[in-house]
Amino acid sequence: MTNTNLFGVYGAGGFGREVMPILSRFAAQSYPIGTWRTVFVDDAAAGDANGQYSVMTLGEFAKAEAQSREIVLAVGSGELRQKLADKCTDTGVAIGALTAPNAMVLDNVTFGQGAVLCPFSMVTSDTVIGDLFQANIYAYVAHDCIVGDRVTLAPGAKVNGNVEIGDDVYVGTGALIRPGQPGNRLKIGAKAVIGMGAVVTSNVEPGAVVVGNPAKAMVR
Repeated sequence: MTNTNLFGVYGAGGFGREVMPILSRFAAQSYPIGTWRTVFVDDAAAGDANGQYSVMTLGEFAKAEAQSREIVLAVGSGELRQKLADKCTDTGVAIGALTAPNAMVLDNVTFGQGAVLCPFSMVTSDTVIGDLFQANIYAYVAHDCIVGDRVTLAPGAKVNGNVEIGDDVYVGTGALIRPGQPGNRLKIGAKAVIGMGAVVTSNVEPGAVVVGNPAKAMVR
């Protein structure tokens, strides 16, 4: 099977099972029949997932006979994505990016490594995205934003224009971040968590957990 192009989804949980069909369709559209294979990679799992995909450990994936191999990281935690990325780098496995066919990326957008854009997600013009970004279904980032590393947008999260998001931020399902101003971006500090359905109208401090409309920091 040395002529096979091997593609893996690292993570066989719920999000991984959503990403796998996107990756399989990409492979089917990009390579002739019989020259590609998609598998799950999960160091804690074995057998198969969804009843049709094999599950390998990262070591097995790295050693499998293949013409080429690439892996997409599909776990919701940014911290865990970084750990998996480091394991891939140490093992010599290339980290790939994946954009669903109906996701949209407009003009002058740059991404770091390993971005995953799910169906109906969008990144609009003049935006910079860091490493290991993840946009779930119907999430978007609008114009003139700066987004750090390992940022996660849950389904339906909305980041409007002129917003700056630090590393390791999680934006919950249906959350809305209002636009900043040219030259005065609204800032979401590193490791902040924006709760489900929150409406963010002002800057968020690093590490804060904010909820509600308008969003306010939880006391912990």
